[in-house]
Amino acid sequence: MDLRTDQHYVEVSQVLREKGLHTVCKSAKCPNRHACWNAGTATFMILGETCTRNCGFCGIQSGRPMAPDLHEAQRVADAAAIMKLRYVVVTSVTRDDLPDGGADHFAQVIRALRTNPGLTGVEVLTPDFNGSEESLSTVAEARPDVFNHNLETVRSLQQKIRPQASYRCSLDVLSRMAQRGTMRIKSGLMVGLGETDDEVLEAIHDLASVGCHILTVGQYLAPERHHYPVQRYVSPDVFDLYREEALKAGIRAVASAPLVRSSYRAAELMKQAEG
Repeated sequence: MDLRTDQHYVEVSQVLREKGLHTVCKSAKCPNRHACWNAGTATFMILGETCTRNCGFCGIQSGRPMAPDLHEAQRVADAAAIMKLRYVVVTSVTRDDLPDGGADHFAQVIRALRTNPGLTGVEVLTPDFNGSEESLSTVAEARPDVFNHNLETVRSLQQKIRPQASYRCSLDVLSRMAQRGTMRIKSGLMVGLGETDDEVLEAIHDLASVGCHILTVGQYLAPERHHYPVQRYVSPDVFDLYREEALKAGIRAVASAPLVRSSYRAAELMKQAEG
C-alpha cells in the first residue's frame, strides 16, 4: 500500500470537496484510500453518509439520513469527468427509509455517468434493497457493467455481524441479478471475524453456485475500538488458498489478500471476468 500523499491525492480531495461528494474510501475508513487517491481513483458513495443499519463491522455512521440530493447524479458524473476516470465504482449507505431503498437514485447516477464519452465501465455496489424485485429491476435496467453486493461474512456470523441483513437474501439478490445475463456479478467477503476456513470455502462455493463472476476477499480491520473486534489475522498463504478454491469453483476473477477491499483493482477484475 502506497501511503504517499502526492498531487493526485490532493486533486481528488479537492474535486470531491468542491462537488460536495462523499466516498466510501473516507467514510468507511478504507486502508487503501491513499493508494487509490494517489492513483486518481475513488469510489463514490451516494445517498448521503448516514446509514439506516448498524452493522458491527462498518465505520459508516448510522442514524436518520437526510432526503436524497436530486442533483447528486450530475455532480458524480461531473467529478468523474474532471478526474478523467475511465472506470467508476458507485456505492451507497443502506436506505431502508426510502420506498425503493435508493434504487432509482443508483439508476440516475449510472445514466448520468454514461454521458461521459471516456468511460469504459460502471460498477455499482448496492445494499440488498430488502430483496425487492422492483428495486433490483430498476438498477438492472440502467445497465451497470458490474453489479456488486457483498455477502460480507459466512452463514454462522451473519446475525452477529449484520443483524438487519440475511445470508439467504444476499445470495438471492446475486442469483436474480445473474439470471438477467446483462452484467458481471460480484461479491465480497471479510475474514478474521471468527469464521473457520471451511466456512469461508462454503461461502465461496455458495457464491459460485448463484453465478458470481468476481470475488474479493480481505482481512477485516476494526474501524474503531468500539466496532466488532478482530478475531484472527489470516496469513497470506490462506488467502492464496481462498483464491485457488474460488477459481476452481468457477468464479472467473478473484482478488484475495489482507488489504483487498470491494473496489480493489475493480477495472482489472472486470476485464479478467470477461476473458
